[in-house]
Amino acid sequence: MRKEFADALSRIARGEEPDKASLVILLSAQPGEEEEALYREADTLRAQYVGDEVHLRGVIEFSNHCRRLCHYCGLRAENKNLRRYRMKKEEIVESARRALELGYGTVVLQSGEDTWYSAEMLAEIIAVIKGMGLAVTLCVGERAREEYALWREAGADRYLLKHETANPRLYQKLHPGMSWEERITCLQWLRELGYQVGSGNIVGLPGQTLEDLAEDLLLLRSLEVEMAGIGPFIPHPNTPLGTYPAGSLDLTYRVLAVARLVLPWAHLPATTAVGTLSPNGRQLALQRGANVVMPNLTPRQYRADYQIYPGKICINEGPEDCRYCLEGMIRSLGRRVGRGPGHSLRYLSRITKN
Repeated sequence: MRKEFADALSRIARGEEPDKASLVILLSAQPGEEEEALYREADTLRAQYVGDEVHLRGVIEFSNHCRRLCHYCGLRAENKNLRRYRMKKEEIVESARRALELGYGTVVLQSGEDTWYSAEMLAEIIAVIKGMGLAVTLCVGERAREEYALWREAGADRYLLKHETANPRLYQKLHPGMSWEERITCLQWLRELGYQVGSGNIVGLPGQTLEDLAEDLLLLRSLEVEMAGIGPFIPHPNTPLGTYPAGSLDLTYRVLAVARLVLPWAHLPATTAVGTLSPNGRQLALQRGANVVMPNLTPRQYRADYQIYPGKICINEGPEDCRYCLEGMIRSLGRRVGRGPGHSLRYLSRITKN
């Protein structure tokens, strides 16, 4: 093991403020002894800070319409080969009811940036779901501060808005008509409004460097996110990046593990994307820092059309199949399924002080 690697791992694992150079060293961990030490430290911190519970967040992908033109996403407005759909309010609520029946504490309402759903419409849906006793996470993109405020008042607990990359030039290149600064402003609004804030990045974007990934982690730490979604780039054929290779799964795991060191308090999902690239992808993620899994509650007739990337796993499984399959996977790792909403410890500490 390189001395510089051992030193960086020791410093950051014991809580010293991370710096970019040290993070780059950790992200370049070599196969074998270095990677094993990194993953071991990440799993130790995971157990220490968030315990052995794995929280299940039921995802409802209620619309695949999107006004954006992101170069990597199959939902982009210019993809004419995608059958578009919008779920009715009653379908969304019924899907949330299945989450309750299956013992989930949280539902994630996720869509493309589809302004057909007004702020008032979504607020009504949020209020109904909150009335069931479920926590609500929103993932619907950039909206006005007033809309975020309305949804918070309706009972939304969390908001996931990935920054995708902390490199403003790369962000601009991949997001025509969008602004990296505006994305960060939205994240700041969400924090001011009292949400549990989630962000995250894509690993393996064309043109991305280890220095960029280190900046992603430093940004997530500076934002003090309660959640961080980190997954590999998977090319979609109907996008400008469709011919590029997928992101490295090994590098994704290293970013995830370093994220646990940098954000020891945060919820880190074992993403569906790592499970798509490898049959045991989510299991390995859970052993390398992750503590959340997001089973799909979207009705089967819509699942195949929510194509951020192709080949997504579990599109033909029912909600019950996912529930019991995941519980078996979690128990096989010596872990247990989390109960209740699974709010972050940092959030609970903050509201207790207030």
